[in-house]
Amino acid sequence: MTCPDQIIRTKRKTIALIVERDGRLIVRAPLRAREETINTFIQRKEKWILKKQEQVQSYYPPFVPKEYVNGEGFWYLGGIYKLQLVDTSRPSLYLNGSFRLARAAVHKAPLEFERWYRKQAQKVIAERVKWYAEKHGYSFKQIKITSARTRWGSCSERGTLSFSWRLVMAPVSVIDYVVVHELVHLNMKNHSKEYWSRVKLIMPDYQNKIDWLEKNGHLLRLG
Repeated sequence: MTCPDQIIRTKRKTIALIVERDGRLIVRAPLRAREETINTFIQRKEKWILKKQEQVQSYYPPFVPKEYVNGEGFWYLGGIYKLQLVDTSRPSLYLNGSFRLARAAVHKAPLEFERWYRKQAQKVIAERVKWYAEKHGYSFKQIKITSARTRWGSCSERGTLSFSWRLVMAPVSVIDYVVVHELVHLNMKNHSKEYWSRVKLIMPDYQNKIDWLEKNGHLLRLG
């Protein structure tokens, strides 16, 4: 029998099954739905669940948790760079053809990588925002780099543009799409046809970038 990896109860009226990119089965159920009712629903849909899990696992590259060992690959601007442990201690982590991590810093490797990615994100994303804003006449208040896990970018009512530091792992063209997406939100807060028309005027092939994120976005993380 297929068992759910997580059950999320909300004020919804029906049960919904969601197969995540890693194959996990998430169940969204009404607050008062009995566990027996949920299990019966899963049993009825088991064939669909197994087929969906097979499709997901064949389409999406699997994410492998980082171990921070020699030869392990890490994303940056769409490329994958191998990790090399070195004896030098300063800086603790840098990129020079490959990522060089001081052996003395291996115990705090996740922190060192996140710190490095944040610094690069602040630089790269800010440059792309300013370039597109000046070229297309958009005015924003400030840029923030966040730890968001489920949103690549957001635009506040006051004109603050926020971007996840994980975005700097993606190709520059994909970063540009997220930048354009949020810049257009400065003037249009919805996702209407007019909104997407404006995005398309700036980036005609934006759908390709969405597809790239859909397929690879789950890989842009450290753990």
